[in-house]
Amino acid sequence: MFPMFHFQKEHVVALLLFMSSLNFTSGGKLLVVPMDGSHWLSMQSVLKQLKQNGHEAVVVAPETNIHIKPSDDLYTMKTYPVPFTQEELEEKYRDGINGIFEEIPFLVRFVRTYNRVKTTTALLYSACTSLLYNQELMKYFEQSKFDALFTDPMMPCGQIVAEYLGIPSIFFLRGIPCGLDSEALQCPSPPSYVPRIFTTYTDHMTFAERVKNLLFRLSESFLCGFLYSPYSNLAAEFLQKDMTVTELLSHGSVWLMRADFAFDYPKPLMPNMVSIGGINCAGKKSLTQILYARSHSNICLLSPSR
Repeated sequence: MFPMFHFQKEHVVALLLFMSSLNFTSGGKLLVVPMDGSHWLSMQSVLKQLKQNGHEAVVVAPETNIHIKPSDDLYTMKTYPVPFTQEELEEKYRDGINGIFEEIPFLVRFVRTYNRVKTTTALLYSACTSLLYNQELMKYFEQSKFDALFTDPMMPCGQIVAEYLGIPSIFFLRGIPCGLDSEALQCPSPPSYVPRIFTTYTDHMTFAERVKNLLFRLSESFLCGFLYSPYSNLAAEFLQKDMTVTELLSHGSVWLMRADFAFDYPKPLMPNMVSIGGINCAGKKSLTQILYARSHSNICLLSPSR
């Protein structure tokens, strides 16, 4: 009896080891609610890798957009109508980009930023409302049984959809205005040491710069009050429960941060915040001979030996 039992036990162990080596996992189904512009260009490389790993992605975007176009090789695309034209959208994007590079006094920048944010917010808010109250699309989302939602939380519309469907969400972002990312994750972000976005400061600030950084932080509270408060009301109305944007974003499962400490100032991170700054270099190309010669000459001019 004993030899027979020993023989059977060996075969059972071998069978279990063989079964554990088999890949029974199948690709997941991902709902993607992206932000347009450069946000989307970075997200495409992730969708390409997910496709190669056997996952299925469905991208939902407004009919009027800048860069989000169909791609049968990478994803299925669903669109919905919005109450603005292509010309209106492109004008807002150009105005916003030009404003970032303006070298103007703080108060002038504040007023211009306020006006730009006000008009752009109204545009994006109308697109979000059009998505949430598109009954055909929402019914499709419910029936498709998605495993997770992939979105840029710069605008929290995607997270509202994730809450409605009851599925986990993965955030893909460079940062959120007003430090809402740190606030939502309860991550320390003291204004005396962590520079605010658009200040051009680093973590090595003078006393005067620290004071200005604090004042900029206070001004953000005013700017982002009208930027995100409509989404709080929209989420409460659509989800039938009171929920602030900060609480909404706090439900994000994983935060993929397009940042790297090789280029950014050091700051605290929470366990579910993952730095993926190198992802923007995935599509690198070789320099032309002219650009290589110029960059090489610049390096030589900056060399201490010269």
